[in-house]
Amino acid sequence: MTDPAPSFFKRIPIAFGAFFSSLSNPLYAGRVLGLREEDGASAAATAPAPAAAAPTAAPAPPAPDAALQLLALLQREARLIDFTQENLAGYSDAEIGGAARLVHEGCAKVLREHFTLAPVRPEAEGSPITLNAGFDARAIRLTGNVVGQAPFQGVLSHRGWRATETRLPRLADGHDAAVLAQAEVEL
Repeated sequence: MTDPAPSFFKRIPIAFGAFFSSLSNPLYAGRVLGLREEDGASAAATAPAPAAAAPTAAPAPPAPDAALQLLALLQREARLIDFTQENLAGYSDAEIGGAARLVHEGCAKVLREHFTLAPVRPEAEGSPITLNAGFDARAIRLTGNVVGQAPFQGVLSHRGWRATETRLPRLADGHDAAVLAQAEVEL
């Protein structure tokens, strides 16, 4: 049986694994979306209905190269794949914490070098907030006891993140983006 409330350190590889699996596998992303819709069914029921729009063509399947490139950068700088693929059961929390510090520093370096990030909401976490009718439900998720219609009164539990700029390097012709980290052979 799985732990219904895994610890923070157990959630790290779960979160990264779900993130990268969602980027690279549309079927997996669909299953995650289904779980999110189940959790947020009441929030979705109270969100304002979108304006009627002309039918659009189905979006093209995502090209995996950018996701693979980001994963390779996170592996190179933070050994993220190594960390998430390691069975942590035999390590103490202190040992895991030491490894997590290195992974954290490397991931932060990749984010600083390749993205400009900004919070979705400017208020400090814990601040009271009012969401009027027409709030951007793509950028704000309602949680807790969601009933009725906007305006909603609540407390900002997470500011959210938005990428305002992306600076991934160009891939050289013939580069195999699926090779995230080369095998190393010591001679």
